[in-house]
Amino acid sequence: MATTQEEYTKIQASGGRAIPGQSLTDDPENPAPYEKPPKFTSVHAASEFLWESFIEPDTYVKLLKAVSQGVPLADIAQIILFKEFQNGAWNPDLMMMLFEPTVYMIMALAERIDLPMTIYEGELDDEDEEEPILNSKIDEEIIRKLVKDGASGRIPEGVINAEMQKSLENLPEVDLEKPTESLMASPSEEATPQPQSLMAPPVTAGV
Repeated sequence: MATTQEEYTKIQASGGRAIPGQSLTDDPENPAPYEKPPKFTSVHAASEFLWESFIEPDTYVKLLKAVSQGVPLADIAQIILFKEFQNGAWNPDLMMMLFEPTVYMIMALAERIDLPMTIYEGELDDEDEEEPILNSKIDEEIIRKLVKDGASGRIPEGVINAEMQKSLENLPEVDLEKPTESLMASPSEEATPQPQSLMAPPVTAGV
């Protein structure tokens, strides 16, 4: 069985990119989910939706399995957010706003069982103030902050609210040795193009 990291590498190499001009040939009477009004328009509501999905037993195990196999939290967050964008959960702007809290939520789950984690794999260059994330740009300071907080085990106040904290304390134990389906499933062939950052080969972290 392929490891999560191997399957993630396949996603990076495959892409599933749309053909240029494809949207002009789509049936306007049958739009794709991401072409309709999004289900969520606020970070708060979308974050609660994500958290509820993360603590669902099957997803919870897959998340921790991916973290245990060394997949960076930033990459896991990108794939989850992009897939939900494809499903019509949010628009690109909200997807970008959700990146930071999503990483912190996954971080909280990993910290619960003292699971070593990689926050980000890439070369942060002081001369470049932004990093390509989700086919856009995120301030490099956000990445540095995530890496620093991950190393210190600090989750910013307000990211995990009281209700989330209560559910976090009641999560079951996880057997990471037990075989399970990968979280990093390849996107649909009919999906929009993959974010550029998911296509770039991973490089050694250095902050």
